[in-house]
Amino acid sequence: MAITQSAKKAIRQNKRRRAHNLTYLNKMKSLVKEAKAFVAKKQIKEAEELLPKVYQILDKAAKAGVIKKNTASRKKSRITRLIQRSK
Repeated sequence: MAITQSAKKAIRQNKRRRAHNLTYLNKMKSLVKEAKAFVAKKQIKEAEELLPKVYQILDKAAKAGVIKKNTASRKKSRITRLIQRSK
């Protein structure tokens, strides 16, 4: 258990930051999963309509430092390629 005051503060900060980061991660994962589900069901039009939302949340997560810029770029590229190939 943390003894020093600075260690206790660091624990509080980590808890707050984790909660903030999890909102981005959960939204990101759910949107990507939803887009992949649309592709699996051959609902390409719905997947394409969802694509801007996926891009937006990935960019926001990268901007907030939850994921790195290249990771966001890679995820956007792969989901776009998946949708394009299934046409």
